[in-house]
Amino acid sequence: MCLEFSEVQVPVFNTIYDAYSFYIIPELGKLFANDKESYEYLVESIRRFPNQESFKSTIIDAGFDAVYYRNFSGGIVAMHSGVKL
Repeated sequence: MCLEFSEVQVPVFNTIYDAYSFYIIPELGKLFANDKESYEYLVESIRRFPNQESFKSTIIDAGFDAVYYRNFSGGIVAMHSGVKL
């Protein structure tokens, strides 16, 4: 099982989440940790992670069966699961 940030699946929510991610999260990092750059990097690294279907394919290619994912919060996070016997 893997729970990871993923691609937002709700178009209107995606716009709001993008604004939050790129503007609010780094400013909160600056305010609370005095480290805006690390939080900018965090947001960028989340965006580089494969989307749900791509990650599912990667898991299948690694030899797992019964691969499935479930989106939470409109796709902000997705939980992938698979079985390898």
